[in-house]
Amino acid sequence: MAATTLPNAVKIVEVGPRDGLQNEKEFVPTQVKIELIDRLTQAGFANIEAASFVSPKWVPQMADGAQVMDGIARRAGTIYSALTPNLRGFEGALAARADEIVIFGAASEAFSQKNINCSIAESIERFAPVAEAAKAAGVRIRGSVSCSLGCPYQGDVSVASVVDVVQRFAALGCDEIDIADTIGVGTAKRVHEVFEAVTKVFPRERLSGHFHDTYGQALANIYAALEEGIAIFHASVAGLGGCPYAKGATGNVATEDVLYLMNGLGIHTGVDLDQVVAAGDFISRAIGRNNVSRAGKALLAKQQSAAACA
Repeated sequence: MAATTLPNAVKIVEVGPRDGLQNEKEFVPTQVKIELIDRLTQAGFANIEAASFVSPKWVPQMADGAQVMDGIARRAGTIYSALTPNLRGFEGALAARADEIVIFGAASEAFSQKNINCSIAESIERFAPVAEAAKAAGVRIRGSVSCSLGCPYQGDVSVASVVDVVQRFAALGCDEIDIADTIGVGTAKRVHEVFEAVTKVFPRERLSGHFHDTYGQALANIYAALEEGIAIFHASVAGLGGCPYAKGATGNVATEDVLYLMNGLGIHTGVDLDQVVAAGDFISRAIGRNNVSRAGKALLAKQQSAAACA
């Protein structure tokens, strides 16, 4: 049953610097990454996914994670997160003073087997020593459940599978768990069904929605999650990040679009939309990429028009 009222405030987790940039073919200069994160910090985000401590062999774009984390101007109260696939990655994140580590598992058995050649249960069990080390070091842990609303290999993913992975992450001690629509196939009805189920096994206030806009459903899905009382959402400035399973398709929902929605609903985010629009314009120009945020482009055009008339 959906919540009767929408949340008064939400936390937006900005994932552009990590999830958004990681698949860029041309290496994004370290200083550009640092400036992007600094701009996002100044905009008021409470949580920024800043780096990934994975093997440079697999994700060369994230090879400068330590330098990025060392160069950013941190703001008290902002959580700077890093993706850590194993103990070695965790040690790198810890040395770089990450406030939160991110571990990941799929709700799709086919996706797990295809990508890392092991079962869902085995993949999550591999994170047990990472979670234990993080807890010992006093570092927050976030678990991300990919393919929660559909899989590129098996198609439909059962709600029961999503619930199972959430319970496994909960057992590892995750402070927050993301329900991720990795390929953007989810619709509002399915979002209601999944969140209604997972809120029965994990605290609602510690669940987040991570939606991709491949089929143009991300904002509708966010609204559906809001109706379920979810108050944490992931977004990527300028819509950085494509969908590797749908050639040419949009990936992460654009932060500017999410903020425009929240502002229109009167939901507090603590984030300055104008500063995010400027950050989106900055990174799009810096990497020669089209800005796919509809709200961002509209607001930029409005600003430029006003400046021309001044």
